[in-house]
Amino acid sequence: MARMHPCEPVGIDFVDTAPHRYANSVELAVTPEQLFEVLADADAWPRWASVITGVEWTTPEPRGAGTRRTVTMRGGLVGDEEFLAWDPPTMMSFRFNESSTRTVRAFAERYDVVPTAEGCRLTWTLALDVRGPSRLGMPLGRPFLNAVFNRFLRNLRRYTDERFATVP
Repeated sequence: MARMHPCEPVGIDFVDTAPHRYANSVELAVTPEQLFEVLADADAWPRWASVITGVEWTTPEPRGAGTRRTVTMRGGLVGDEEFLAWDPPTMMSFRFNESSTRTVRAFAERYDVVPTAEGCRLTWTLALDVRGPSRLGMPLGRPFLNAVFNRFLRNLRRYTDERFATVP
């Protein structure tokens, strides 16, 4: 296991106040309940968020505030996550309690789901604060990171379209 470093224990409000925020949305042709089925599936995450190589739930069901999981990402980044909210089918949020890199001072995500006539709209907000020289590069990396996050959401659309495809 990677050596872990504590992150600031932020609340859900950090998603709205963090120094670095990335909010992106996608229209999905699935119900909010189906989307939460995907979000609860550890094996689904690497299929649409290609930076993720593994997700392991470390607390038993049912999911809720306080639920924990470990997420492993490319480049060896590991995050010990704690859910701040798990409110199917409308919202979930989590933070890093620990990270395998000292660079991450604080990290949180929120997934807001709104039903639509064709399925649902997901707005994914990622928020972080970093330490050291990385602080200087964050504004320059914003367009690249937004492009990556939008690609993940397009991948999620493809994945949910395939997973919930109806056969005529």
